[in-house]
Amino acid sequence: MLTLYHAVPSRSAIARWMLEEVGEPYDIHLLDLQAGDNRKPDYLAINPMGKVPAIDHDGAIVTEAAAICAYLADAFPKAGLNVPVGDKRRGPYLKWLFFGPSCIEPAITDRAFPRKEEAQRGTLGHGDYDTVIDVLAKGVGAGPYLLGEQFTAADVIIGSGLRWGMTFKLIPSRPEFTAYVGRLNERAAAKRAQEKDAALAQK
Repeated sequence: MLTLYHAVPSRSAIARWMLEEVGEPYDIHLLDLQAGDNRKPDYLAINPMGKVPAIDHDGAIVTEAAAICAYLADAFPKAGLNVPVGDKRRGPYLKWLFFGPSCIEPAITDRAFPRKEEAQRGTLGHGDYDTVIDVLAKGVGAGPYLLGEQFTAADVIIGSGLRWGMTFKLIPSRPEFTAYVGRLNERAAAKRAQEKDAALAQK
């Protein structure tokens, strides 16, 4: 039994896409962020951070989008979205899974909300914006996916960050990025996730 604690629009769109890629049946527990559902005691018992997404898999609660994607990829290996322990490609796979929340998000947040005084590079976990963008461009440029021919959970994380960042002009529309995101947008699971969320947004 899989339940996604979800809100539209929000970061939980990442988990929705991942669940569609996994292909297992799941339920949606919809939260109204404007009404403060995410700050009510029953949801804070699920995620004390008061954020979405969160999933409940047979009583196992997982929060944070990258952790959810990694968990689902390992829990449902038949979907082919992970790299198993013992495979040398697992290192790059894990690197990209966590590059999203640890480098891309902080970098574009800094760009969106600049400080009065520029922080020293060594104090920032992501280093600096330009380096993040260059590393990202090189990573997706070889294609078709981050690990070559295999699409993985890492592509869900990185692809979601790129798509969001380019939509709000916080990431430049480099040819490598537009080509990569274009390939991801053509995936059947990505289309299903977007269509389902669009239907929820109209309710």
